[in-house]
Amino acid sequence: MYQYVKALHIIFIVTWFSGMFYIVRLFIYNTEADGKSEPEKSILQQQFGIMIRRLWFGITWPSAVLTLIFGPWMWYLWGHLDNWLAIKLCFVVGLYGYHLTLHSIYKQQAKGVYKYTSGQLRIWNEVATIFLIAIVMLAVVKQGLSVVWGLLGLTLFVVLLMSAIKIYKLLRSK
Repeated sequence: MYQYVKALHIIFIVTWFSGMFYIVRLFIYNTEADGKSEPEKSILQQQFGIMIRRLWFGITWPSAVLTLIFGPWMWYLWGHLDNWLAIKLCFVVGLYGYHLTLHSIYKQQAKGVYKYTSGQLRIWNEVATIFLIAIVMLAVVKQGLSVVWGLLGLTLFVVLLMSAIKIYKLLRSK
């Protein structure tokens, strides 16, 4: 039973992350469409609105909920809490917080409010990547991962990622 629950948990994690990665891209496109002239602006925003709503409520939210069902179920079947799992769960709580910020952006854009630039949203899109790496490393490496080395590696990754974003932005502006 444990292996089936674990498989379903992993499937819904993958679809949840896919939804979070793609929804921010759609937020970016929707924000950029707001700067276009009519009728292009209305046509694009109407289409992006449909795509965003379907992705958010048809894939992303259900996957987040099913991940939340199968995760604790798997933990219950496994029977104990290790240190690595406790740290991983802290990142998972942060990930659900990130998910809720995306829901806030969804509601704003649904009302025609664009509080963030496409550049800010591009950076915000990478937050999911950071959570993904931290959670997968903790789940796979487990006890072999020193907390200090793990946090150092994650910090280095974040620095490299932000540097890559700045370089991309410079190249794009030329």
